[in-house]
Amino acid sequence: MTEKYAVVVIGGGAAGLSAALVLGRARHSTLVVDAGEPRNAPAAHMQGYLSRDGMPPAEFLAVGREEIARYGVELVRDRVVDVEKGEDFAVVLAGGRTVRARRLVVATGLQDELPAVPGVAERFGRDVLHCPFCHGWEVRDQPFGVLGTSPASVHQALIVSQWSKDVRFFLHTVAEEELSDQDLRRLAAAGVDVVPGEVAELVVEDDRLTGVRLADGTVHARSVLFVGPRPVPQTGLLERLGAELHETPFGAYPVVDGNGQTTVPGVWAAGNAIGFAEQVVHAASGGYRAASAIVGDLLMADLDASVRV
Repeated sequence: MTEKYAVVVIGGGAAGLSAALVLGRARHSTLVVDAGEPRNAPAAHMQGYLSRDGMPPAEFLAVGREEIARYGVELVRDRVVDVEKGEDFAVVLAGGRTVRARRLVVATGLQDELPAVPGVAERFGRDVLHCPFCHGWEVRDQPFGVLGTSPASVHQALIVSQWSKDVRFFLHTVAEEELSDQDLRRLAAAGVDVVPGEVAELVVEDDRLTGVRLADGTVHARSVLFVGPRPVPQTGLLERLGAELHETPFGAYPVVDGNGQTTVPGVWAAGNAIGFAEQVVHAASGGYRAASAIVGDLLMADLDASVRV
């Protein structure tokens, strides 16, 4: 017989585990399907989460798994490959298992597509970074570089100047004429040096970033490089269910209400599945809100069913 749960949570990161914790404590049978590909896996530590500042992401997730297990929540290492909506939801796993659920939480996150510059992928999460709020304190006052991949990279160059007064903005694929007068004035006011020319590669010595080499051979000594990955939302399952999406500068994400409920009845979303800028603390909060809304939704559905009987 096909196993049936009150809720299946797709994704075992901060959002998914937080939702599962609330659901388990509310005595709802819950299954978490975790593909084991957290977005912040390259980072040695996560920052800015009160009481968990500096905690390794893997340790954070391990603690979360232990906590949900106390309340009878089941977690499986697998991937959801298909979802169908009928009277309830049929959830098909890559391992061949099919389960049913009354409600779904989609916490599938997103993937970061890195600029194709030699050395960037290898150093990402170490001395190639993307979020100054996550890592700025740890690299403060070092010589920064910012890799330009679009005019929006100007914003990143300005923001990181809060953590270092030695910042060089490598235009790379951004043409100088794409910068507005206001961009140039702000960069100058922030003390950011603008460096034209395409970046050819990163210079690494003794397993640390020491410079940025341009296509003309010029090397700029830098010990930190900030990049702007292209976010790739993992919305395939939501689209299959017919969820409405809305376009943002960082990709298309599901339309949700304040609790993460999508336009598909019975389906909630949380974490980076709903937006690019959801940090770990936001993701955990979103999972909590989604789960608490589901608890109320299931209760009212059962009460209404009993009244009809």
